[in-house]
Amino acid sequence: MSLAETEPATRAALRERVRIVAVANQKGGVGKTTTAVNLATAFAARGRRVLVIDLDPQSNATTGLGVDQGSPATSYEVLLGETELDAAVLPSAVGGLAVVPASPDLAAAELELAGRPRREFLLSQALRTHVGGYDDVLIDCPPSLNLLTINALTAADRILVPLQCEFYALAGLAQLMGTVERVQRSLNPRLALQGVVLTMYDRRNNLCESVAADVRGHFGEKVYKTVIPRNIRVSEAPSHGVPVLVYDRRCSGALAYARLAAEINAHE
Repeated sequence: MSLAETEPATRAALRERVRIVAVANQKGGVGKTTTAVNLATAFAARGRRVLVIDLDPQSNATTGLGVDQGSPATSYEVLLGETELDAAVLPSAVGGLAVVPASPDLAAAELELAGRPRREFLLSQALRTHVGGYDDVLIDCPPSLNLLTINALTAADRILVPLQCEFYALAGLAQLMGTVERVQRSLNPRLALQGVVLTMYDRRNNLCESVAADVRGHFGEKVYKTVIPRNIRVSEAPSHGVPVLVYDRRCSGALAYARLAAEINAHE
């Protein structure tokens, strides 16, 4: 929904009520895309209007929401200013949930955008007058701290960090939070940590318990009480082009994401 023809004050008011969240972790394989897709689905199931922006060249959020790759208008063209955000929005397999698909061309965006003025603000500028029709915008970031992720952090109001319960994840989290602090200082002072969600959690594993305790000790109430368990149905769902809440809404993974959505909304 474009707001280009509305009054500036109206556009600003609509933009302020939209919740824009970057789902980010520079470490791959931590459930970042799975969290973005299923959390968006859970929000949509609660009657919210949701947009997922896929900024990952692997396009997993795109395919995980039942959208074919190969769209002529993707987040790549949006970043380059070749198309408006509205023109890239496609319906997903979930009612109330739309997606801006990704393109493998995003892998070259770092080089192509390097010489652009205000290159960190390209996504923010693209979103500015085009998100008033949504309640939530979730940006699925690539598993790296590159220019794409910086664009997401500059455009977002909050960052949600999925964290796998393993030793190396803690070191990566410290690096990510350092990047967030730099973005806050120089690019986006309104950016805040929405929360940390523990993923691939196995209560039988002592290391999981230890990592969870360390993270909760450092971030306190910013770590959600809801944890996402290891669950085979969560892994199977993307191959069917649907989120796990559609694939098997009664499995432990789907129920966990529904609880996480409720917890996030309760915090609001």
